[in-house]
Amino acid sequence: MQPLRVFIGYDSKETIAYHVLAHSILRHASGPVAITPLVQPQLRKAGLYTRERGKTESTEFSMTRFLVPYLSHFEGYSIFLDCDMLCQSDIYEMSELARQDEPRAVWCAQHDYMPSTKIKFLGQQQTIYPRKNWSSAMVFDNAKCQLMPDYVNRATGLELHRMLWAGGDDQIGSLPLSWNWLVGEYEPRPDAKMLHYTLGTPCFADYKDTEMAQAWHDVYARAARGLER
Repeated sequence: MQPLRVFIGYDSKETIAYHVLAHSILRHASGPVAITPLVQPQLRKAGLYTRERGKTESTEFSMTRFLVPYLSHFEGYSIFLDCDMLCQSDIYEMSELARQDEPRAVWCAQHDYMPSTKIKFLGQQQTIYPRKNWSSAMVFDNAKCQLMPDYVNRATGLELHRMLWAGGDDQIGSLPLSWNWLVGEYEPRPDAKMLHYTLGTPCFADYKDTEMAQAWHDVYARAARGLER
């Protein structure tokens, strides 16, 4: 059995968030999982990522996420997740939803909402664009996503995040919103499969008491104490 490949966006300002998400994935996974952080300096040293950071890129992984199919050798399925998430269910379920659907290039929760704030964590400007947050949690059928580094480095942010590379809207599959539940934007849902602290992770002082923050703090405490469950 091959491990399920999960790539997590890594930002040097959210190191704790990365580790908490990884721990939450491992707690619930029903099989082996290979977790890879997308560390921008490493990708630059390898010559895979050369674009300059744009003014609207709120994290170091805003664009590096689209290298996942390439890093997976365009084989099998891979999952990408923003680091400001918390997994509360078996990550294999997310992959199975894609496998059971008809063939497509990518699957995501297809949000249709207007951000409730103009500013998010660390004073970052909230950008508004079509298909916002669709790319924050994706399942790739890697062979159908010919996202070569050259294209990722020259394409516009909107081309990438709106998934124009997928080959048409029929190639973008839909995942339940519960697999990318936007905390603070949607009504509280404790049973969501994947909580997404899109306005600010509880690791930041300004968001330590944010809505549904206790779930994140509980997993952080378990990880710190070395508890698997």
